[in-house]
Amino acid sequence: MRVLKVVAEGVTTSFRYPHFMLEIHPTFEMPPPATLYGHISSALGEWFRPEGVRFAYTFTTVGKVTDLEHIILLAPSKGKLRGTKLPKVLEGRVNPFKRELLFHPKLTLYINRPEWIDAFRSPRYAVVLGRSQDLFTYTSVEIIELEQAERAYFEHTLLPHEMALQLGRGITVTMPRFLDYHRNRAPTWGRYVIHNRGRVLLPDEAPLRFSHLQYGPYWVDPTTPEVKGAHRGLHFLSFVDEEPL
Repeated sequence: MRVLKVVAEGVTTSFRYPHFMLEIHPTFEMPPPATLYGHISSALGEWFRPEGVRFAYTFTTVGKVTDLEHIILLAPSKGKLRGTKLPKVLEGRVNPFKRELLFHPKLTLYINRPEWIDAFRSPRYAVVLGRSQDLFTYTSVEIIELEQAERAYFEHTLLPHEMALQLGRGITVTMPRFLDYHRNRAPTWGRYVIHNRGRVLLPDEAPLRFSHLQYGPYWVDPTTPEVKGAHRGLHFLSFVDEEPL
């Protein structure tokens, strides 16, 4: 399978939990699918139809820190401007909060749209991932040929929730999967497992075997380092579709 492989690197990033508003903004350990949809759209210069688009990725950082930031909350004022009879419209109140930041992030993104290569070589808008100030740069953009193999290792990646049984480890999360910009950014959600603690070789290192689960074949990137005769495994996710690739 021919796919587009993009490597992007930055200094900091943060993927805020959507239901935290004040005092603390924790971050997801990995970018949600909805964030990646916006990232791809930025390179293309327009929203794209998500049907049929599949993506897989690995994401690494060197650590997590907590920064102190502030926002200004605006509220109607009851006073008047000095020397005039006009009422003040708004007044601001500084509200400090703590934000978790991921340090030195690196994203390796695979997309089943090799024809988009020119867009990533010359992106329409500034390359960011997460907040608007989290600037990234593309260090590699290429088309590669994936292979299928009975064995693969998985590391530093986002996988569907069902694969938690195969891995025997990971963090279960609910993430924004897609924001429908034609319906006032109405979100849809997905259940995933974040696997960013070590490396698991499947099916060799599966802690338990379940008869209702399929173990391979897996899509692998043959350009990645070989570990115990296997390459990096990729599980392609979708923004809206349910059927597997």
